[in-house]
Amino acid sequence: MENLRAFLLLCLSTATVIADDESPFLEMTHPFNENTLSYPGFPGFDLNILHRGYSEKYDIYLESNSFCTPEHCGTHMDAPAHFVQGKWRAHEVPLTSLIGNAVKVDIREKVARDVDAFLEIDDLESWEETHGRIPDDVILMIDYGWSGRYGNKTLYFGTENDTSKIHFPGFHPDAARWLTENRKVKAIGVDTPSFDRGKDSKFESHLTAFEHNIPVFENVANMDKLPATGATVFAIPMMIEDGSGAPLRVFATGWRPDVANPFSVRESVYGGQQSVTNFNHSLLVIMISILFLFQ
Repeated sequence: MENLRAFLLLCLSTATVIADDESPFLEMTHPFNENTLSYPGFPGFDLNILHRGYSEKYDIYLESNSFCTPEHCGTHMDAPAHFVQGKWRAHEVPLTSLIGNAVKVDIREKVARDVDAFLEIDDLESWEETHGRIPDDVILMIDYGWSGRYGNKTLYFGTENDTSKIHFPGFHPDAARWLTENRKVKAIGVDTPSFDRGKDSKFESHLTAFEHNIPVFENVANMDKLPATGATVFAIPMMIEDGSGAPLRVFATGWRPDVANPFSVRESVYGGQQSVTNFNHSLLVIMISILFLFQ
């Protein structure tokens, strides 16, 4: 039994997520530490070291910590219940909404001219003129070119703590309505602090997405390295029961043109119909299941 467990651990070690140009995995999560950004007026992430050193009680070297964090801090998921009563809370968002093929819309040039720029219907239609119709059941990622500002709160939010001076780009409410009425995306990710534009306080785009039970991933890192098509995104939140959101680990495969995507979803039709995935993906799931079974 131990030999089997050791073998599975060895195999799974090849699937480690590394922020490395040589890796088939693209890290898209900002680390949680003392520099983690939270919305002005909200507390940040706090790691409390409980023990780090030799333990006389156990006669071994021991590290143990506790942490405290808001749900909506750093790279995180907004569950639809965040703004819409009766929609999915964090523990209710299905894995099928968190893992899937991704398409990316890049409006960095527009944002470079105006930090309050919107992602608009024209941007989505322009993307489709080049790449074709946005497929059903994809994760839509928006590249505002904003994650490079992360770590500097004033650059990222436009202010340290004055909520009246917040500035960053966002998704136009009309574009959110067009998207939900005409296309069928299952999640949306952005490299900004919020799905809505910074200076807009009605959260109309959030409300539109959440009415359709579409979760939103915010403060996503390395968006510039994600291709327009061909990648698979994995966005795994902490499973907080009844949470309005949760800290998130996001990574992607299929981001390197020289390496085939080992986890692409060839067919992704949910709601009782069949979902077919790459054999390597299925094998990884089986290995993980066996590993936990024999722990």
